[in-house]
Amino acid sequence: METELKFKTKTGFCHILTDKILLTKNGIIENLNELKTENKINRLLILYGIFAIPVFYLAFKKLQSNDFFGTILYGGIGAFWIYQIMKSRNHSTTQIIERNKIHNVEFKPAERFLTRSYFKVDFEQNDGKIKRRLIMLPGSLNNGTKETEKALEIMKSTGWTT
Repeated sequence: METELKFKTKTGFCHILTDKILLTKNGIIENLNELKTENKINRLLILYGIFAIPVFYLAFKKLQSNDFFGTILYGGIGAFWIYQIMKSRNHSTTQIIERNKIHNVEFKPAERFLTRSYFKVDFEQNDGKIKRRLIMLPGSLNNGTKETEKALEIMKSTGWTT
């Protein structure tokens, strides 16, 4: 069995093995074949795009009725969703990241009361495209500071980050 180090994430556990990073829901590595290497984020981005269409329609209707506040409000929400879709196109939801495919691992600390700490992993998928996987760490209500320190120590000890 490979050497395994594990830390909590926002939605489960991250296992650091000698040759890969595994993300699991329950913290147990049972069968690697059951872990998903597919990227389901495209479906989610399409769904967000579908939700943006009615918002832009409402902005158009508000423009026709000379309600400029509503136009700006709905147009701004729709534009924000489209911006987020474009920004998230290169993200991935894969649960297995091979070590030899990883280009960069970067730690982003939390901004107090605003964001969570996370690791940004840039890696090459099987099709040759460079994708980004965010490994979100627990928040302040789930012992986040202690778990973040543990995760950062594990990532540094294995040479993933500096």
